[in-house]
Amino acid sequence: MKKKRKQNQSTQPTTKQSDERLTLKDQLSESVFTKLLETKSSLTAEQQRREEEEQAKKLFEKKQREKNMSFEELLDQYGEKGSKF
Repeated sequence: MKKKRKQNQSTQPTTKQSDERLTLKDQLSESVFTKLLETKSSLTAEQQRREEEEQAKKLFEKKQREKNMSFEELLDQYGEKGSKF
């Protein structure tokens, strides 16, 4: 049994090595690969735009909360840190 296992193990790495040499770019046509790259870049741009919108929304909400705070709440939050003018 041990001999069979050793023989099976020695044949497996050769097939893996030939598979490792082939990349996705090699297996796909040039037009499909180009479309995939374009899709990736558009999705990345969309995600970045969403993150920027989310940050802007959070900043706006924070300003709105501060705007609606009473003088006492503002004094508690900022205390002596506020400007003197």
